[in-house]
Amino acid sequence: MTFPDGWTQGAHTYDGTSHPTYRRGDGPGVIIVHEIPGITPEVAAFGQEVVDAGYTVVMPSLFGTDGARMTPLATARALRQVCVSREFTKLRTGVTTPVAGWLRSLARELHDELGGPGVGALGMCFTGGFALAMMVDAPVAAPVLCQPSTPFVPGAKRGADLNLSPADLDVVKGKCAAGQQVLGLQFRSDPLTGTRFDTLTRELGEAFIRIDLEGKGHSTVTEHRQQEAIDAVLTFFADNLR
Repeated sequence: MTFPDGWTQGAHTYDGTSHPTYRRGDGPGVIIVHEIPGITPEVAAFGQEVVDAGYTVVMPSLFGTDGARMTPLATARALRQVCVSREFTKLRTGVTTPVAGWLRSLARELHDELGGPGVGALGMCFTGGFALAMMVDAPVAAPVLCQPSTPFVPGAKRGADLNLSPADLDVVKGKCAAGQQVLGLQFRSDPLTGTRFDTLTRELGEAFIRIDLEGKGHSTVTEHRQQEAIDAVLTFFADNLR
């Protein structure tokens, strides 16, 4: 991918697994995990908005072709890659995605370098719930879930599942009971998010800050970008990372 000038390409390795990373900015750390089909120009543009707000942004590249636009072909290719990978859960309920361990390691490394109260973590669509999983064993102080869509629906059980094991959910609930907050954004009529926000409200109570956008759309901060969503994310980061 050809990013705008100033993005630095690197890599992070944990437990024998490596993924490329892109980094830019200064200030508290924020990890932005891309949606399917990958780090699209819209994802990179959102990352730049967070940089401009005064943060060090790291975007790991977990699948797809960096820089590919969100087309049906690019989406199909990324889905094939995801479906054969053991790093991700797709349909199973009550389990934590295996890539969470790698993302937690990245968060710990970034926090060790930058310090502060913790790092921000934001996932979207297929990776929407990953920020929740990162809370379990990483210094994540500002987790954001944008239209979490895994496990894939249909099915009421899948649509309500948080892509977390019961043990990990207990850890998240304990942190929320101690004062941690979680921000979630979705379009109210989006069928891909199922009833996960209802589950989050029930499990986390007032610690879950729920934003339901009006209108038709899915990608709250990228393809169907809403200023209300961007403002909510940046305010959440400022409240929890500074």
